[in-house]
Amino acid sequence: MKIDLKIWRQENARSKGRMEDYTLSEVNPDMSFLEMLDVLNEGLVREGKRAIEFDHDCREGICGQCGLFINGRAHGPMNAITTCQLHMRHFNDGDTIYIEPFRAKGFPVIRDLKVDRSAFDRIIQSGGFISTRTGDAPEANAIPIAHQDAEDAFDAAACIGCGACVATCKNASAALFTGAKVSHLAMLPQGRPEADQRVVQMVDQMEAEGFGHCTNTGACEVECPQEISIRHIARMNFEYNKSVISQNE
Repeated sequence: MKIDLKIWRQENARSKGRMEDYTLSEVNPDMSFLEMLDVLNEGLVREGKRAIEFDHDCREGICGQCGLFINGRAHGPMNAITTCQLHMRHFNDGDTIYIEPFRAKGFPVIRDLKVDRSAFDRIIQSGGFISTRTGDAPEANAIPIAHQDAEDAFDAAACIGCGACVATCKNASAALFTGAKVSHLAMLPQGRPEADQRVVQMVDQMEAEGFGHCTNTGACEVECPQEISIRHIARMNFEYNKSVISQNE
């Protein structure tokens, strides 16, 4: 396959970026998208040019590190996959592919396609945990949890923090990410003692990081590789309002 690429190049968060053109004439359709970029980088290095920087780690759709805006969509044209799970067979010979970094105030560009997503870490650090005594693991059946509650909590916990929800939202909102983390703990008895404090701290940190507000377009759910439901945003709002009301009583 012959593929034409238009790739965003940017030295750092303060410099002005630009699109640059590249062509690969022998792309194997069975390559993953990131393997295709590896081949491009190998060629650039042989020519003495700077390689294109992009985020990646496990390349198995687990870690959430990879994240590219491909032809106007977070993670590319397929549903419910990360960038590393996208393969070149989903493109056609002669296609032109536009590749850009995730764009949001909360995700400043580090270089090229690589962005700083540490804002997500700070949201988690503000309250995405439980306080408990350490020691031996408790008996598995010591805390009864309804089956559906456990299933819903697991669904929320499936969020890998890739940031596609932010990248695809017209407001660059992190509500789906934060909602999933709040919801995951709020639905379990271990998370209830700190629930009121947790949700306020996490929402406040989300806003402090510069993410926009949710206006319920649902784009985040469509592009989420783990198909996290926007119901978790509703649960986060419920938990937040309940907490604020109880503190004012």
